[in-house]
Amino acid sequence: MTPFERFKGIEAFVITADLGSFTAAGHQLNLTNSAISKSVARLEDRLGTRLFERTTRRLALTDAGSAFYRTCVRVLADLKEAEIVLSTQFREPVGRLRLDAPEAFGRLHVMPLILQLTEQHPYLLPHVSLTDRFVDLLNEGIDVAVRIGGAEHWPASLGHTYLGSERLIFCASPDYLAKNGTPTSVNELLSHDSVLYGKADGSTSPWLITNNTGLVERKTMEGRIIVGSGEAQASAVKAGYGIAQLATWLVCDDIKRGDLVIILPELTTDGLPLNLVWPIGKQLLPKVSSILALLKKELRIH
Repeated sequence: MTPFERFKGIEAFVITADLGSFTAAGHQLNLTNSAISKSVARLEDRLGTRLFERTTRRLALTDAGSAFYRTCVRVLADLKEAEIVLSTQFREPVGRLRLDAPEAFGRLHVMPLILQLTEQHPYLLPHVSLTDRFVDLLNEGIDVAVRIGGAEHWPASLGHTYLGSERLIFCASPDYLAKNGTPTSVNELLSHDSVLYGKADGSTSPWLITNNTGLVERKTMEGRIIVGSGEAQASAVKAGYGIAQLATWLVCDDIKRGDLVIILPELTTDGLPLNLVWPIGKQLLPKVSSILALLKKELRIH
């Protein structure tokens, strides 16, 4: 079977699934109900499985049909993308851009850049997901992802750029320090109330403390408050519930405003690495190359 033959019936199948009937699909493709039905039937015969459950009232995708539909939608989108690239001759960022970033970092630092790029290129259509879960770029159709932490060895299918490592500082609110005193040593620091980051498995992230020999030690703390969000941690610290070790990108504005105070700045240490990741086959698309250039410039940690 030739590659061309494999595409027969796919467009009719996808549009039928989208619209819910052969008749509606026929109207959109300017074909008869019978032609659409036969096209889908031939596709089912070739695949050896039923894609639709047919009743007198409606069509419904089977489990196999749903899985095949998702794949077909990605394939047709890639073909459309290829046509757009050729028509614009690699000049103008256009089309749907799928980008994923960690929730807090994305809201604070990535979204302003996406809006800036969209303002410059009105035919660019961003679809941004902000989530702290692991995202499979290839299976979920993501064009570019911002990753904090992650793989040390990237697969050959993904391009990646290291932007630096986040910087971790200890901080507290002025009110908390006025009531409880400002620690001047590691021992004093460890005796204070702490606000910790809680993981999904019930554990907490330890404090990273550089000792006298320059090695980083991991200190497990008993937190007064434990939360599963960096922004919620910062809110609790600003409310005076204790000291936290937080990334500078999360609290830089709070520190500038005086809502938070850095404690023992000599204990500042490197945290997780920040990377840009993208499917290697998409890097020449104008929409991908333009956002990569902007994020590499603006997010790099010096």
